[in-house]
Amino acid sequence: MLKVSATAIAGATVFGEDVFAKSQSGDEGRPRKVLVIGGHPDDPETCCGGTMLVLKNAGFDVTAVYLTRGESGIKGKSHDEAAAIRVEEAQNACKVLGIPHIFLNQIDGHTELNDEEYQKMREFLEQEKPDIVFTHWPLDLHKDHRACTCLVLEAWKRGGYKFELYFYEAESGTQSQLFIPTDYVDITEVVDKKMEACNCHASQGMDKVFGVWHSTMELFRGIEFRCKRAEAFVHLRRTGNDFIPSL
Repeated sequence: MLKVSATAIAGATVFGEDVFAKSQSGDEGRPRKVLVIGGHPDDPETCCGGTMLVLKNAGFDVTAVYLTRGESGIKGKSHDEAAAIRVEEAQNACKVLGIPHIFLNQIDGHTELNDEEYQKMREFLEQEKPDIVFTHWPLDLHKDHRACTCLVLEAWKRGGYKFELYFYEAESGTQSQLFIPTDYVDITEVVDKKMEACNCHASQGMDKVFGVWHSTMELFRGIEFRCKRAEAFVHLRRTGNDFIPSL
C-alpha cells in the first residue's frame, strides 16, 4: 500500500514502490503527465483536487478533464444555460488550482457507451499520452460516473495499458459503493486551496455538499492514513492476465 504526502512526492520519503515514487520526469525529460477525468464539472476538484494540487506543486503536468458540461445539473435551467454556468465555474476552479482543463463532448444525464464513444476516448488518450490517469470508481450509483469509468477503462485496455490507472471515490455511500483504498495522499497542506476551487461550483450548493460529503471523506481517510486530511484511491495494475488492486 502506498501512503504519500506532499513531501514524499517531492522526493523525501515514500512508503512502498509506486508511480508516485518515481521521478517526476517522463519520456525525454518532460514532466510526468496526469489527467483527472470526471463525469461533470466539479468531479475532479471535489474527488481529487487535493492530489491534483500536491502533484502540480511537485512538478507534474496536471489537467482536469470533464466528460460533460453539466447540462442537466441546474434545476430550472435549459441545457445551454446550465452548461454556460457550469463551464464558467469549472474554468474558475481550474484557475484557482492553477491547471488547464479540457471538455469532452458528452451530455450530462445522457452519456453514451457505444463503439463511437469508446473510440473517441481511446483517440483522446492516445493524443494526450498521459503517464497517470485518475477517474471514477466503477461501482458508482451515478450512471455518468459509470460511463466515464467504462470509457477510460476500455481505452486503457485497447491502448495497451500505457498509463497508470487510479480510481477515486465520489460521495462514498451515496454514489461510490464498496470503495476500499489501496493508496492515500496527504492533502492537509493544500486542503484550503482545494476548498476554494470547489466553492467555485456555486450552482451545485457546494457550501453544503462539500461539508456533508467531501470534508467528511477527507477526515475519515486522514484517520486511516494517520494524518489530518487525505484523499484515497484504488490503483489498478495489470499482472500477466490478471487485474489486481495494488496492495
